[in-house]
Amino acid sequence: MKGNEINLTQMLERREQRFNEQKFFLDKFHSPLISFSMNIPGPVKTNDDIFNAFMFGKKLLLDELNIIHADINDVLEIHEDTGDELLLSVKNISPEILKNLTLKIENNNNFGRLFDIDVIDEAGNKLSRKNFRKCLICGKQAQECARSRTHSVEEMQIAVEKLLSQVPNRKI
Repeated sequence: MKGNEINLTQMLERREQRFNEQKFFLDKFHSPLISFSMNIPGPVKTNDDIFNAFMFGKKLLLDELNIIHADINDVLEIHEDTGDELLLSVKNISPEILKNLTLKIENNNNFGRLFDIDVIDEAGNKLSRKNFRKCLICGKQAQECARSRTHSVEEMQIAVEKLLSQVPNRKI
């Protein structure tokens, strides 16, 4: 897969930064958060196709929030080699409604499997999905395949590229 490769240290540093950004939003607004990024296995976390899919997912998310008349306190959008990310503080919608909305976005398209949309309640608790994510390749529980390294990075990247090719209006 084309793009700049990152290492584990960079990913861990970004994860810590994301946690601190989320904590800042929670402390400032006392409202639920939506944290949107892309679920891309391997050392390449963004490129033109991944960015386009992220932007399409962002549009889906903002359109759905508009439909339910959600008020946004603040937005943080990041585009780095570690990936594309969006953090939204939403003030007048319950975390449970937001979680159902994000699951709808993730589940309504094949490429939605590449979206990683977390909902965090006012107390900082991440709302869990009722069922596990499926592996991009074999359909089994993704966490099990990842833990046992069932599939090679190359196999996973081929699966990701196939899903990225299904994103409509890829030229933004």
